[in-house]
Amino acid sequence: MQATATVLVYSDDANTREQVRLAIGRRPSADLPPVQYVECATQPAVLTELEKGGIDVMVLDGEANPAGGMGVCRQVKDEIFRCPPALVLIGRPQDAWLATWSRADAAITHPVDPVALTEALAVLLHRRLDPTTKAVAHR
Repeated sequence: MQATATVLVYSDDANTREQVRLAIGRRPSADLPPVQYVECATQPAVLTELEKGGIDVMVLDGEANPAGGMGVCRQVKDEIFRCPPALVLIGRPQDAWLATWSRADAAITHPVDPVALTEALAVLLHRRLDPTTKAVAHR
């Protein structure tokens, strides 16, 4: 198992980024490595961090401005080789179809439900760190 898992958190709202960090905590599951965070407030920052490599999973705010997390997700899924899995925060359950359009691997509604976020993120991290895992993230 690797020493840490790196989670990129994208939102133009510092409070949303903080909610995500606090919900996930230091380790989303006992069988996963501790998490370190990379916070991004802009789309260019997300692209820069992904190009550097080392990101294991992304949490993208679908309500971010001016570039929403779903648009960012679709862009990086098209442009980044071996793009890390993405969890998108959606404003309402009816937006789940947009999360599917964006190619998100999972979606949960905002405001952040710590249990739902942690469970979905743990599934994505397991899948990323151990590709033989067959678990499916909730949508």
